[in-house]
Amino acid sequence: MNKSKKLVASISTLLIRRRISHPSSSTLRCNPLAAISTNPQTDLNPVKTLAVSIRRLQFSGRAFSSESSDKRISSVCWNCGFSSDKAAFLFCDSCRSIQPVDDSVNYFQIFGLENKYELEGGSLEGKYKDWQKKLHPDLVHNKSQKERDYAADQSAKVTEACRTLTKRLSRAMYIMKLNGKNINEEETVTDPTLLMEMMELREAIAEADDSKELNQIQSQVQENLKQWSDSFADNFESQRFDEAVKCIRRMTYYEKACEEIVKKL
Repeated sequence: MNKSKKLVASISTLLIRRRISHPSSSTLRCNPLAAISTNPQTDLNPVKTLAVSIRRLQFSGRAFSSESSDKRISSVCWNCGFSSDKAAFLFCDSCRSIQPVDDSVNYFQIFGLENKYELEGGSLEGKYKDWQKKLHPDLVHNKSQKERDYAADQSAKVTEACRTLTKRLSRAMYIMKLNGKNINEEETVTDPTLLMEMMELREAIAEADDSKELNQIQSQVQENLKQWSDSFADNFESQRFDEAVKCIRRMTYYEKACEEIVKKL
């Protein structure tokens, strides 16, 4: 794939430049297959060995389960008994008492957004701040303990919703979940091209010893993360869910690589 080849070439170029300036580097580093293991049993299967080694670039996993985005139930206020055919998120429409968290309200609905992967810039930040102002402890301190507890639960859900929708990877996984598609982050990737690319990337991060070099790698990784994010959006909108899952696999590695670079900077 052209995108994968482009990243491999870019990371490889960085490695070559570093080796020219550091001629004492081990020659084993030029060959990812030779460097990753000394176990003869695993060396017999390079793809398997790469898969084992690259697991460090995976998120330590949870699996999103199926959940319908159209699941809506009528809500009844615990305080006054007012019944509504829409799921209440924060206040009862009648008595304005704070309501418990309604799991039928998904993260997009909290912010008044369509269930779409592509978000407009700034569409979350302002609405998130508005919700947190309404849920601030200073504004509910005169409420009953029950309502204060409900407000704390609502605030936690708003925060988790914002965190999930802000990042490309978690937003992609969440919207797939809403469409009944399970994504298991611990599933082993067996694509040799992707595994080799990730080995090159991991090696480049490990060998980089100054912020300039790390920033170059980070810039390349972020560019590729955006490209695969755009590819996910196209495949998701066209309901090519198998291809969308493949995009998520690559986004997972790039996201984790970004985290590793930030730790090292």
